Amino acid sequence: MRIRRKDVMTVAERKRVRLPGGATVDAHPEPDVDLATDDVRDSHGNRVDDAYANRVVDRVHRQLGRPSLGASGQSPRVSFRLPDELLAKACRRADADGTTVSKLARKAFEEFLEAS
Repeated sequence: MRIRRKDVMTVAERKRVRLPGGATVDAHPEPDVDLATDDVRDSHGNRVDDAYANRVVDRVHRQLGRPSLGASGQSPRVSFRLPDELLAKACRRADADGTTVSKLARKAFEEFLEAS
């Protein structure tokens, strides 16, 4: 994957970060902070300690990406090769149905296995 300059913030550009729930915190570089002893507060006046920081990281981590389709936390994957024409046909059908090729393939695979 190629990262473009406009997709990356420099350290100087990082000013405020909006946390889940609407609170914001300063995110520009500061000297190291000891959350156990230093009094750091979010934009709502709540004290930021290790537990607060861990909750924010957990919440943000859960919001990244799509939900897992597997019980283990990671979606199982199946990959296979297609001729160009079949992939193009699948893309057209997915667009027409307002879905993705992955969802279309899962549905077709499920229907095929139920019919056998």
